[in-house]
Amino acid sequence: MGLTVAEIRQRLQEADAREFAVLERALVADTRKGVRDAVEVARRRIEAEQAERERLASLYAFERALAEGRGAGVVVGLDEVGRGPLAGPLAVGAVVLPLEPAVEGLNDSKQLKAEVRERIALEVKRVAVAWTVEYVEAADIDAAGMTASLVTAFRRAVARIEAAGVRPDVVLLDGNPLRLDDREVNVVKGDCRCASIAAASIVAKVERDALMCRYAEDYPEYGFDACKGYASPAHIEAIKRFGLTPLHRATFCTAFTQPTLF
Repeated sequence: MGLTVAEIRQRLQEADAREFAVLERALVADTRKGVRDAVEVARRRIEAEQAERERLASLYAFERALAEGRGAGVVVGLDEVGRGPLAGPLAVGAVVLPLEPAVEGLNDSKQLKAEVRERIALEVKRVAVAWTVEYVEAADIDAAGMTASLVTAFRRAVARIEAAGVRPDVVLLDGNPLRLDDREVNVVKGDCRCASIAAASIVAKVERDALMCRYAEDYPEYGFDACKGYASPAHIEAIKRFGLTPLHRATFCTAFTQPTLF
């Protein structure tokens, strides 16, 4: 091709699948190690990109199949974030996605780095037909328990979507049955199988994390910006030293706040 190794590497880095196929054929006789290495790197990148496209397509296809199997059209996906922390609210996200455009990178929020979640959350909000995040506060969790709090938050989320003028035909729920709605369809590990549940997981996680960072300004001793209310060693030590705040779920903190027999 009459190009330097650096020039070839640059072209391979920028090539899509079709361009790569052309370049690979043109470089088949080039024995320079730098060229062979660059071709292999590009091949792995193209294969990874194809695998990601197929994974993303499967999220949308699985969701459409669930809806079509019930003769339904509009799907809302729901997922919770913050079931286990010692402090802060339970958050439930609800998202109705259009068939197009697909939101690149959708996945279980726990599988994504914070900066990636934030970027995807912005895109979800931009393209969604409707979305919301609903909260149940710590005192209400203490009073009602987690199962009842989950049902309350999920119902609020569906109601908020409907108040926005969107009537879901199917309510996709991550995890086990809650029997909160006649339209409920449960999907185990739904946040890595269904597009709208993954989107709800990401939006809820990003919104709740941002809320806990704001709470860290009010209660700096507890490091909420770092632990997000979960039981980190530093958070537990802060509870022992400073006691509970109004953000804490007292029923979750008895091991750190009550005298021990030992």
